Amino acid sequence: MISDLWLVGIGTGNPDHLTMEGARALREADRILVPRKGPGKDDLAAIRHRIIESAGSQAEIVHFDYPVRDPSLPYQDRVARWHDEIAHRWSKALEGASGPVALLVWGDPSLYDSTLRIAERLDPQPHTRVFPGITSLQALTAAHAIPLNTINGPIHILTGRNLRDHGWPKDATTVAVMLDGEASFQHLAPQGLTIWWGAFLGMPEQVLQAGPLAVASDQIIKARQAARTRHGWLMDTYLLRRE
Repeated sequence: MISDLWLVGIGTGNPDHLTMEGARALREADRILVPRKGPGKDDLAAIRHRIIESAGSQAEIVHFDYPVRDPSLPYQDRVARWHDEIAHRWSKALEGASGPVALLVWGDPSLYDSTLRIAERLDPQPHTRVFPGITSLQALTAAHAIPLNTINGPIHILTGRNLRDHGWPKDATTVAVMLDGEASFQHLAPQGLTIWWGAFLGMPEQVLQAGPLAVASDQIIKARQAARTRHGWLMDTYLLRRE
């Protein structure tokens, strides 16, 4: 088993989002793991290959296939078993590495990402090092040229599932929503809310929408559907603010 596992944040897919430290890690790694996520998502592996190439890395590339979640299980059990299987596939892909092994992580490994939790399942435990990347929230606020927070105002960061199941957080002013495959803002009363939404942030395919939620909601749903149809996959996030 390897002694060093390097988790390299790669932003939202734009090679320019890779930090100089992250690029150096890719050049110095002995092996780089690249996941394959199934039919219609070949672009995801291709983007990782472009980033590896842009960093000038000559590391050995090892592919592994992502498992599929079991929809029949309760959510927590479904995710736990999924993580167990990913860790098992990592272990197979790590066999025989003689030096540090790198894994490219969308956004940043520390923000609404399970890569670190999966790494904890490896046995024996490697020494894990994180190379932070640009988060989707940074890419979103930069694309819209807006601040993340109001003056002295709190920020709530939620998943789409949390927003759908529990609604608008009490006393919240700004809510950032990630990992939302269902456009959960549809479940909110739109009065007084403004939304800033983006998909494929920082990439040539970038799509942006913003405005009062009552007006922008339908526009965003149509844009999401068109982008998913065009590319076969979608990564988006959005910010909501109450006036």
